[in-house]
Formats: sequence, structure tokens, C-alpha cells
Amino acid sequence: MRSPRSLVGGTPSAAYTIGFDGRELPAQEGQSIAAVLWAAGILAWRTTRETGAPRGAFCGIGSCYDCLVTVNGRPNQRACLIPARAGDTVTTQEGTGHADHAV
Repeated sequence: MRSPRSLVGGTPSAAYTIGFDGRELPAQEGQSIAAVLWAAGILAWRTTRETGAPRGAFCGIGSCYDCLVTVNGRPNQRACLIPARAGDTVTTQEGTGHADHAV
């Protein structure tokens, strides 16, 4: 199977894990959180405020805000822009991401 890595002759960088909703997912340096989730087959990681509809990455460049997640306790982080770091804890964001703040 051809991949971008095979086309340029790259080699994998050191791997580490991040946590997502209680699961450990493999990540590589330089991957965004969205890329890690996609690679694990996870396509939705947020629910909308009004209807609870699932959302994931849409634009992939930080313009649409469909890919919001909670990273290390901070809600409303754009998964397509945030680099995955070893030991990150990422959780699905429901609604505004501020349910525990009673706003």
C-alpha cells in the first residue's frame, strides 16, 4: 500500500500514547490530536449543543470548530490544530464543554 511516508522514504518517529475517553492511543511526534483519533478509526469526538449530534473534523484547518475536544481538562480545544503530546488526556466534548461550570 502506498502512503505519503513510503513515497518520500520517511521512517516512523518515536511513538508514545495519549489517552482518549479511557483508551490509550498510539501517537507519533508531529501528529495533531485529530490525526491520532483518525488513525485509531475515531471519527466523532464532540456532540453539538442543541441536539447532541456527533461531530469530528470537518475543515481540518481550524476554521469550523467542529473538532472541539477537552485536552488535559481544558475544553474547546481544536483537535486539528493541537499537537498530540505524550501523556495527554483527551475527552469527548459534550455541548459547550462547560457542564461542570454551570454556565
